[in-house]
Amino acid sequence: MGLREWLAARSGDASSPAAPAPPGDAEIVGALDRLATMLDEGHAPALVRARVTRVDRLIRAILPRLPDLGVGSADGYAVVATATDYLPGTVGGYLRLPRAWADTRPIENGRSALLVLVDQLDLLAATMERMLDAAVHADAQALVAHGLFLESRFGAPAAGGALDLRAPATPGAAGGTADPAPDVPPAAPRTVLDLEP
Repeated sequence: MGLREWLAARSGDASSPAAPAPPGDAEIVGALDRLATMLDEGHAPALVRARVTRVDRLIRAILPRLPDLGVGSADGYAVVATATDYLPGTVGGYLRLPRAWADTRPIENGRSALLVLVDQLDLLAATMERMLDAAVHADAQALVAHGLFLESRFGAPAAGGALDLRAPATPGAAGGTADPAPDVPPAAPRTVLDLEP
């Protein structure tokens, strides 16, 4: 901390600029919508559109769960940066190239710009799939825990689940317990075959 900062802090004058807030849902969706327009105007091939659409769908699926990842976390940052920077930058770099040249001329290890772009989009999609898995992990764990509760309460699903509907034992006249209700066998299932004479 320099003298100027120390004096500003003592006098209550915080002239240092505040850090900008991270993009919200509206800015992220806006960036994805602008990307769709960029693809239309740039006459992107179907191969590119399909992969961008996949990444777009994954990001939109993550958005409601972004707080679960933690907006300040590395995963949260990766989702926001993919929507607002990585994806538009990757696609924009490809679309600025002349189409015939980009789709046919080898630029890296014998691959055209189109194939390089496809690999990059596949990487972004795989990363967003991992982010979505991380975002829904807590809900999935809650579902498993609830299933364990139901299983302990009603029986294992493999056994068909057995709900004990007998009346609970009540104290009898002699201080013991009364006999529980007799077991009633379940009725045999009726099918079309049972109805034949």
